[in-house]
Amino acid sequence: MTDPNVTKCLFPVAGLGTRFLPVTKEIAKEMLPLVDRPIISYGVEEAIESGCRDLIMITGRTKRSIEDYFDSSFELESVLRERGRTDLYEKIHAISEMANILYVRQREPLGLGHAVLCGEPFCRDGYFGVILPDDVFVSDTAVMAQLIEVHRRLGGTVVALEEVPRSEVSRYGIVQSELAGGNVHRILDMVEKPSPEEAPGNLAIMGRYVLSPAIFPLLAERHVGTGGEIQLTDAMKRLPRTEPVWGLVYRGRRFDCGTQKGWLAANVRLALEDPELSSVVFDIVDGFRREIRPCPKRDDRI
Repeated sequence: MTDPNVTKCLFPVAGLGTRFLPVTKEIAKEMLPLVDRPIISYGVEEAIESGCRDLIMITGRTKRSIEDYFDSSFELESVLRERGRTDLYEKIHAISEMANILYVRQREPLGLGHAVLCGEPFCRDGYFGVILPDDVFVSDTAVMAQLIEVHRRLGGTVVALEEVPRSEVSRYGIVQSELAGGNVHRILDMVEKPSPEEAPGNLAIMGRYVLSPAIFPLLAERHVGTGGEIQLTDAMKRLPRTEPVWGLVYRGRRFDCGTQKGWLAANVRLALEDPELSSVVFDIVDGFRREIRPCPKRDDRI
C-alpha cells in the first residue's frame, strides 16, 4: 500500500527573474522581501506546517543567496550573542533549523517540467509536494496541507485550483473537470495557457501540487510544449490514464509575487494587516493625498 504521507517537497527556484531586472541580476527573485522576510520563506513555512521534512530546492547559477539564507550564520550569530541581542539571535538561528534542505542545480532553463524532473533522485519513491514560491498563500490551514488531506482521503495526484476571469486563462494551466463533491474536482484534462476561445473552463492550476512519482517517466520524454519548454502540465494531463488526478479549490488568499505589480500589492496588503506597519501605510497615503493639487481648469492654464 502506498504511504499516504507526503514528507518531501520540491521548490523550483532556478528562474532568471527577468520581470524584476535589474535588481535580480545578482539577487534571487525569491529573496525579495515580502514585509519582514523573503518571498521563499512563506513557501518553506507552508511546507513545514504541512508535515514536509525534506525540502529540495531546484536552483540555478544565480541562486546562492537562497542557500546562504537558510544556512547558519556563525559570525552574525556570534555578534548578536556578544551584544546581548538574544531575541534577534534566536530568530536568526531558527532559520537554519527550519528543515532539512537539499539543493540541486538545474543547469539549463528548460521549464517547470524539467525543474521537477531534476528532483527525481530524491522523490522517486513516493508522492511529493511542489511549491512555486511566486504564489504566496495566506490561509488558516496551509494550502499544501489541504492538498495532502485530499490525497490521504482519495489517493492520486492533487493540484490547487482557483477560478480566474475568462480573459486571464492564457496565463495559466486550465483544467477540464467534473465536480466530485465539496470543493474537490476530478480532473479529466488540462491545457497549458490556452486562448479564451480554446480554454475548457476557467479553473486554473495555481502553484501547489501533490505529485505522483509516475510523473517522472513522462517528464523524461522531454516533450517540448508551450514556450519551447518542458511543461509540467503536458505530462500531468497523461496521469489520469493510470491514476486519479484531483483539483482542490483551496481555502485562502493568494498573492502573485511573480510580477512587480503583484509583489508590490502583496507588500501593501500584508503591511496593512500588521498592527505596527498599517499606520505607516496610512500615513504615506494621507501625505500623498495632501500633496495632490486639483488640476487647473482649462481656462486657467497658461
